[in-house]
Amino acid sequence: MSPRPCPRCVTTHLLLLAIRVARPGWIIPCVRKRQSIHGEVQSRAVVQSLLLIWIPLQLRAASLTGVSFRCCECLRCCGRRDPRPRTVWLGHPEKRDQRYPRNVINNQKYNFFTFLPGVLFNQFKYFFNLYFLLLACSQFVVEMRLGALYTYWVPLGFVLAVTVIREAAEELRCYTRDKEVNSQIYSKLTARGTVKVKSSNIQVGDLIIVEKNQRVPADMIFLRTSEKNGSCFLRTDQLDGETDWKLRLPVTCTQRLPTASDLLQIRSYVYAEEPNIDIHNFVGTFTREDSDPPVNESLSIENTLWASTVIASGTVVGVVLYTGRELRSVMNTSNPRSKIGLFDLEVNCLTKILFGALVVVSLVMVALQHFAGRWYLQIIRFLLLFSNIIPISLRVNLDMGKIVYSWVIRRDSKIPGTVVRSSTIPEQLGRISYLLTDKTGTLTQNEMVFKRLHLGTVAYGLDSMDEVQSHIFSIYTQQPQEPPATKGLSVATKVRRTMSSRVHEAVRAIALCHNVTPVYESNGVTDQAEAERHYEDSCRVYQASSPDEVALVQWTESVGLTLVGRDQSSVQLRSPGGHILNFTILQIFPFTYESKRMGIIVRDESSGEITFYMKGADVVMAGIVQYNDWLEEECGNMAREGLRVLVVAKKSLTEEQYQDFEARYVQAKLSVHDRSLKVATVIESLEMEMELLCLTGVEDQLQTDVRPTLETLRNAGIKVWMLTGDKLETATCTAKNAHLVTRTQDIHIFRLVTNRGEAHLELNAFRRKHDCALVISGDSLEVCLKYYECEFMELACQCPAVVCCRCAPTQKAQIVRLLQERTGRLTCAVGDGGNDVSMIQEADCGVGVEGKEGKQASLAADFSITQFKHLGRLLMVHGRNSYKRSAALSQFVIHRSLCISTMQAVFSSVFYFASVPLYQGFLIIGYSTIYTMFPVFSLVLDKDVKSEVAMLYPELYKDLLKGRPLSYKTFLIWVLISIYQGSIIMYGALLLFESEFVHIVAISFTSLILTELLMVALTIQTWHWLMIVAELLSLSCYIASLVFLHEFIDVYFIATLSFLWKVTVITLVSCLPLYVLKYLRRRFSPPSYSKLTS
Repeated sequence: MSPRPCPRCVTTHLLLLAIRVARPGWIIPCVRKRQSIHGEVQSRAVVQSLLLIWIPLQLRAASLTGVSFRCCECLRCCGRRDPRPRTVWLGHPEKRDQRYPRNVINNQKYNFFTFLPGVLFNQFKYFFNLYFLLLACSQFVVEMRLGALYTYWVPLGFVLAVTVIREAAEELRCYTRDKEVNSQIYSKLTARGTVKVKSSNIQVGDLIIVEKNQRVPADMIFLRTSEKNGSCFLRTDQLDGETDWKLRLPVTCTQRLPTASDLLQIRSYVYAEEPNIDIHNFVGTFTREDSDPPVNESLSIENTLWASTVIASGTVVGVVLYTGRELRSVMNTSNPRSKIGLFDLEVNCLTKILFGALVVVSLVMVALQHFAGRWYLQIIRFLLLFSNIIPISLRVNLDMGKIVYSWVIRRDSKIPGTVVRSSTIPEQLGRISYLLTDKTGTLTQNEMVFKRLHLGTVAYGLDSMDEVQSHIFSIYTQQPQEPPATKGLSVATKVRRTMSSRVHEAVRAIALCHNVTPVYESNGVTDQAEAERHYEDSCRVYQASSPDEVALVQWTESVGLTLVGRDQSSVQLRSPGGHILNFTILQIFPFTYESKRMGIIVRDESSGEITFYMKGADVVMAGIVQYNDWLEEECGNMAREGLRVLVVAKKSLTEEQYQDFEARYVQAKLSVHDRSLKVATVIESLEMEMELLCLTGVEDQLQTDVRPTLETLRNAGIKVWMLTGDKLETATCTAKNAHLVTRTQDIHIFRLVTNRGEAHLELNAFRRKHDCALVISGDSLEVCLKYYECEFMELACQCPAVVCCRCAPTQKAQIVRLLQERTGRLTCAVGDGGNDVSMIQEADCGVGVEGKEGKQASLAADFSITQFKHLGRLLMVHGRNSYKRSAALSQFVIHRSLCISTMQAVFSSVFYFASVPLYQGFLIIGYSTIYTMFPVFSLVLDKDVKSEVAMLYPELYKDLLKGRPLSYKTFLIWVLISIYQGSIIMYGALLLFESEFVHIVAISFTSLILTELLMVALTIQTWHWLMIVAELLSLSCYIASLVFLHEFIDVYFIATLSFLWKVTVITLVSCLPLYVLKYLRRRFSPPSYSKLTS
């Protein structure tokens, strides 16, 4: 399909044509075929007609066909073009075949030029603010002016100033964080030697040196390492959420070079695929042209160093492939968006209703005048006269309230370290229906502890590990010179072994079957070389691709069998007596998600015996080991305790058996077609009738108080989904251990599906389950969402809990987005790693946990906490209070404005529908500011129950999910109250005034102020000392200001007894009935929380 023009290209073509209009000869670039149409144009009208027809047709065709815009090859106006494969020459960034983006990280929403227009657009795209802007602008027209300009522009300017300052502060923080990352210094290999370069100045083709524990600055191909074993470990928790260290291998050709500087002396390049979001796969080739013959090596994911990962061992050298927006980590991160709270949208909707009422009242007033004279100007004047129906102070009060809520959250001593990074959405915390949480580092501590060794007839827990240690000591002290538990034993021996030999066989299998490498570091007393030579325990650190593996090896060390050395071909163990046991590694079969097991074939150097050890998940090992009657039962028991269970088995091989296997294995690895299938078949020929040695149980320790926190959230009506990049078995164990899935609930593990038919069958099977937790992998989830999105989301939303494992970062964000679209409910995402950023930014409310995986999620989140347990208080207490307080505040501000607007309507009606303001100048501004602002705003300190009660009864939170504190019902009640009070005050003043109009102003305005102060007292549920101060301060300000308001109020009249009794009567008639109704309601229909406060 032919490419379509992008808008910028079309604009450029339009300009070119416009320039050529006056010329006798002209050219129209044809985007479809890149041809040129030449002709003669005699009239300017002909060209204009062509422009009006050709360009819209091109754009319409592109939009109808759904084709993505592409740049015209002839113009190249856009910097972003479709990604293509690339050839990258080592150390020569100037030899590039295309333009590449700068290696800059940018998390800002605006830049210098778009900040002010962007902020203003985000403010005025909402009806509320746009209305006040038009209102203020109308006062420049003399016929429409009703008062001083400052009465309209000062409140609007204050609102905009607060918003701009807040947005500027947040953008400045983002800019500072991005600058810190972009300014990190790295070493670059050049012809002049090693030079220092900033991360932002790194280019495609540069040779970058990355030290241990340093972040990889760009996507690179691994060329060299300082490690003797020719490999390095990579921490990828900021990329995929897995704490497992990944083993990476350098390009063989470049690793063999004598020094790193020789990389610049060879003529070589890397051919790489186009940039994409897949962090688990890579396709490319390495070619060295100056050797004879030329060297070609295939490159895979094992040869890559993705950005945002951290080097865990040694110093590495890599060539940069992708930078900037083409990084895998950036492509897996969604752009930050400005979050607008649901509460703000609801308030915006209410203002539209008020605007409708404003228009209706204005039309009625003009209609009652029979549309006489210049009636259209009268409509506009009435619109301005009743403009107080929509209170401009509402936005100011709500924004200041959000600042107070944020300050209260930060000051809460029970959730120390909590940071509010987005102060615009605290009310969202009070209406969360779905909580989506990461597992690793969020629910768990990333600390694995060995808990159980089960041999079938006996099990050893933490309290009986000393017995295991004594068995190991007894074996090695009885036979110090001979390999223990092997002498005289053959495959066919059917004698009953002692318990010590059984324990020893199990421990040795655990100590050998893994991918752990011991690394020795200087501790200040012993240098690295000496520590490695003498196997110093104090200098040894274990590195592995899984924390489970490290936990197992550390346990074998604690019981007496220590892993002291390992390279690509051998393993060294140290016995309790200090003897070194040497084993040669013949083959390794690494763990994969598909196989769910790993194996290793080793030869004991002292005896020559060859043994095949294997460990894996019980679901696959059950069919591999010899028949037994205890495996399934004990695995189930340990899994119910929340332990990660591994089944360990072995098989002894003769030399002939191994040689036969090796020949078939090598031949299978050389196959071009169906290589993986043939290799798996050969390995499976060994995996039969293996001897079951033991079961191991490892626990990933949960964060403090995770279980009670999840239970609190469940009781509050919040459904919890766990989205993790970890393995299915691990995720399921953690869900059970954390009581995300209760003991009474069944678990439906959604089997792996690859096509529409399989997904349909599995969904039907799942549909028959009731009150069942769902566990599904990312691959199956992708298939289901592709073909049965509606059906799957409908079933998943009915589950009490959902666990999604092997989730990519973009999948996490997709799930959040689907929940929002399908349910219309608010979502909250919690995570601690870089892979959680997309999910956090997509959710209505993002919470980052500062943990071992860094602060990337914390910095990108709306709220940052230090522990998962703090989430309960953040939602149950602060979220609930913020929402209820803002609901009360907004409705009371609306009531305050409707009261004075009702009085204006009554006044105009009585005086022949004249568009004359009742109150002018300072009275209007003072009414909504110094006279009533402090008492009304003090509602942000109100609370219906104590925080301890809110935590003890999370069911109170469930009431908020229905949105009752701010609904059409409560809004209508406040409208009726406002109409009643405004009418009583105005009619009362008209009936009781004596001779002068100024007396009407004095009586009605004073009654209005007193009514508002009494209504605040009526609304408050828990008094705070600041509320009393606010009431007294406002009343004092009004009384004191009467001296200066002689222009509007008769000072001598307000000092008379007549004024006092009239104001008292009007105020009592307007407020007393409401007090009686409130008492009767609390007496006969009390709210749910009233029983808890008594």
